Amino acid sequence: MPHQLIIDYDDDVLANLALSPNEFAEEARLLLAAGLYEQGKLSSGQAARLCGKCRVDFLFSLARIGMPMSNLRPDDAELEIDFARHG
Repeated sequence: MPHQLIIDYDDDVLANLALSPNEFAEEARLLLAAGLYEQGKLSSGQAARLCGKCRVDFLFSLARIGMPMSNLRPDDAELEIDFARHG
């Protein structure tokens, strides 16, 4: 069941960001999805769907906003590396 989030903002927000209403909505969806992904609350696929992108496009969009593609914590990364080494 789809849900909708409504955010009220004034024209000065658009002017300060130099974005159209559509561009602002797209950026806001990306930032929300990226934040939830970075916190480990959504997978990359879930975050991509939330912001209306395919997974690859979502992951590549993260660099533009200064976020890493991987949300693995150091401990998780070590486990992944060990698994890859020892199968």
